[in-house]
Amino acid sequence: MYFKQFYLGCLAHASYLVGDEGEAAVVDPRRDVQEYLDEAAAAGLAIRYVVETHLHADFVSGHLELAQRTGATVVIGARAGALFPHRAVADGDELRLGRVVLRFLETPGHTPESLCVVVTDTAVSPEPRLVLTGDTLFIGDVGRPDLACGEDATPEAMAGMLFDSLHGKLMTLPDAVEVYPAHGAGSLCGRNISKETSSTIGEQRRGTWALQPMARDAFVRALTADLPEAPAYFSFDAALNRRGAPALGSRPRALSPAEAEDAVRGGAWALDVRTGAAFGAAHLPGAVNVGLDGQFASWAGALLPPDRPLVIVAEDDAGAAQAATRLARVGLENVAGFLEGGVRAWADSGRPVARLAQVTVDELERRLAEEPDLRVIDVRRPAEYEAGHVARAVSLPLDRLQREWPAGGPTAVICAGGYRSSAAASLLEAHGVADIVNVVGGTSAWVASGRPVVNG
Repeated sequence: MYFKQFYLGCLAHASYLVGDEGEAAVVDPRRDVQEYLDEAAAAGLAIRYVVETHLHADFVSGHLELAQRTGATVVIGARAGALFPHRAVADGDELRLGRVVLRFLETPGHTPESLCVVVTDTAVSPEPRLVLTGDTLFIGDVGRPDLACGEDATPEAMAGMLFDSLHGKLMTLPDAVEVYPAHGAGSLCGRNISKETSSTIGEQRRGTWALQPMARDAFVRALTADLPEAPAYFSFDAALNRRGAPALGSRPRALSPAEAEDAVRGGAWALDVRTGAAFGAAHLPGAVNVGLDGQFASWAGALLPPDRPLVIVAEDDAGAAQAATRLARVGLENVAGFLEGGVRAWADSGRPVARLAQVTVDELERRLAEEPDLRVIDVRRPAEYEAGHVARAVSLPLDRLQREWPAGGPTAVICAGGYRSSAAASLLEAHGVADIVNVVGGTSAWVASGRPVVNG
């Protein structure tokens, strides 16, 4: 059996290629599909099937393009309501790839149509070798029950289904069966996912909190308590995946400073994908900073509306192309182009640049002592804030910022390390809030310097 995991760090997303005797299936592919085509060709495999464990909400899948380019059949759960040509499968259905058997388990809970795929290499053993668990079972955690809910599927009802799927289906597999989920640490499809990207049923049975002995109603209460807010783009991506996304577009068009300025005046957002330090030194007035060096795609999806045109501002052409691909992975494809020559070309053309002050934790401490009206906005998630924050800091998570704009006044924006705070400060600046500084190093630097924090 041929088997390979493809792990995409910026989305904490895992996809798979499995095959035998010249035939293969790709499971949960990302939007840009060339890597699967290259890998299959190198291994002498023809892609016959593209399997989706569910309708993904946190990224746009390349299942339709992959099927169109290979002639493969898209396979998805019968309850998905897929609007593209596909083969619907139900509990116990099987596919064969040479001597490899893929057996489907219906495991509703994260979504109604969720599947797990049990893989058996019959050339070696009649016992299953591994299971691809999608977003049903992660390493150290289980899928959220609130991302596909409606009138007939509340989080509590979905959590009950997930309990049944875990204990009635997955936990009946032998302990030695290897577990390969669709996401790792950092994904918002779970809450406490491990950094490990694979495990075994036995290890998860012993170590995952949700698999410990407990009553069904206790599991439901625990799983539905304090759920983090789902990013706005999740519903958009799930709907796009149900229809099937079109083939990935070409590289973004180069724009002169005059063309970029016209696009922004026409309603486009300037999206600056450079580091926070580079953004702070000089940027286009009104630009939003979401750096390529962090969880770019997830934060871009959470902060940027899918219908608003974007002008990418990057360090170079390669950075702009990378940004466009990563934006497309979360459904942001309304890219007007990229600013050729970047901020330097903009400034050299005589157009104005803006700056965002960067302060160290030393300077923040001094200003807090000297300026009683200085407010500190902490844009980390609530649990991070409660675990320890700078005195006088108020919690306003980054993903809620655009619904709860603070009033004006001297403001220091802080997060864990400076990435999210730079994004937040840029949004505040674009919204017209003046006298803003970004705290370099964030709360991590504050704590590392020995300064006290407030808990709760």
